[in-house]
Amino acid sequence: MATRSAGLLMYRRNSGLLEVLLVHPGGPLWARRDEGAWTFPKGEYDAEAEDAVDAAKREFTEETGFAPGSGHASLGEARQRSGKLVCAWAFEGDCDPAALSSNSFELEWPPRSGRIRSYPEADRAAWFTPAEARVRILPGLVTFIDRLEASLRA
Repeated sequence: MATRSAGLLMYRRNSGLLEVLLVHPGGPLWARRDEGAWTFPKGEYDAEAEDAVDAAKREFTEETGFAPGSGHASLGEARQRSGKLVCAWAFEGDCDPAALSSNSFELEWPPRSGRIRSYPEADRAAWFTPAEARVRILPGLVTFIDRLEASLRA
């Protein structure tokens, strides 16, 4: 069975322009990557033990420290190159990216050094227009930006 991941894509209208909130993954593997590295807050869940939208809300709060809002509109699912199945919901909201407060994970770094270090799951957040987001976000997640725009035009 494929790994499943669920997440929330927060959006806002800023002076008439649509913007989406993306987060940059923390840790040394992502430290020097920018374009094609950002994501929206999401994480893995067990479909037999947890509802996907509940998992998305939990992950959003854990990775950002922000409230997961309400009125979540489904953006559907997309299979990633890795085989992971990602499902996402959008909601309108606002926050200050500088107030990001992410949970952390531990990783042996450098590899085989025996040193365990702690890193934030998300090391920064920022608002991007859809055009900017398409450049910054992981390629397999671009479809969710497209679907959000389409749903807001409808």
